[in-house]
Amino acid sequence: MDQPNTAALLLEVDARRICIIKPSALGDVVQALPVLPALRRRFPKARISWVISRSLAPLLEGHPDLDEIIPFDRRGSFGDWRKLLTRLRRSRFDLVFDLQGLMRSGLMLLATRASLRVGLESAREGSMWGCHFLIPGTDLSIPAHLRSRHVVDALGLANFSSGLRLGISRADKEWAATQLAPVAGSVLAIHPAASWKTKRWPADRFAAVASKAIRRFGLSPVILGGAEEQPLSAQFVQTLRQLAPQARLVDLTGQTNLKHLAAVLEQSRALLTTDSGPMQLAAGLGTPVVGVFTCTSPVISGPAGSQHELVATGVSCAASYRKRCPHRGKKHLACLEELDVERVWAALCRLMQKNFQQADAA
Repeated sequence: MDQPNTAALLLEVDARRICIIKPSALGDVVQALPVLPALRRRFPKARISWVISRSLAPLLEGHPDLDEIIPFDRRGSFGDWRKLLTRLRRSRFDLVFDLQGLMRSGLMLLATRASLRVGLESAREGSMWGCHFLIPGTDLSIPAHLRSRHVVDALGLANFSSGLRLGISRADKEWAATQLAPVAGSVLAIHPAASWKTKRWPADRFAAVASKAIRRFGLSPVILGGAEEQPLSAQFVQTLRQLAPQARLVDLTGQTNLKHLAAVLEQSRALLTTDSGPMQLAAGLGTPVVGVFTCTSPVISGPAGSQHELVATGVSCAASYRKRCPHRGKKHLACLEELDVERVWAALCRLMQKNFQQADAA
């Protein structure tokens, strides 16, 4: 695998059929989205496709810079996998970006047989061997949002910035407005869930911060999460009712699709969340975020921008990116215990003060 001047190659190529391979996860897809309008600017006449997990495909529907969504079934059969690879080969792409960098995406990349195949330095599981070159400044030590920025730079668009473009329809926005009508203008969106146990700061602590926000700022919590996260949301609601019995509360757990979620976040004043997909989605939409980081790094995984407040645990194994805690006994999930309510509450106060100029000193 040679390492020629990537910008020169991407500036010279006259691509007519382009594919982005980035199947998952929600937050990663959101952080990769700025590449799409950059490709449209660089190749205005090209047909642009995106390989994405079927569950996330609705996020890309209606995107103004995308011509085709190619759904990927992560748990599909061998037949489904073969059909996907056949489709990729027959599409005759001449420029393909593997922005996932795992074995599966590497196999997809090879299947395209594209004349120019580009990857990131963060590629692993052998996926880099299907690339003609890797874009510099994109290894795992680089913040995720900067990796996408460096892809855009490699296209010769160093000063190009489009913001997050999503095809959020008027119906989606009206749905969100209807759901938020009881608390319109004072929404504190809260997402206490996470796919990893080591990311899940306790729901009762989220509720404690929310109760303080109700009293100090007059904010009203709106709970977000998937249907499988109902028990976690129920725990939050139960604790909040004990701490703030008269609180106005909207529970949307299990009620939002991806576009509804985006519309709710867009209409929220702020989001209090774990390190998760909704965090990246809110930040991309311009909603200030208080991000709670336990096993991951706010520097590597957090959104860019001074409007956000990212709080991390101080335990020795912080930012280890372990899905399961390696410790037993008193040290088991110590990161969750060490990060107390007051530190997260102070972060929310700072966020409110600098974004809305309504907070007194914490």
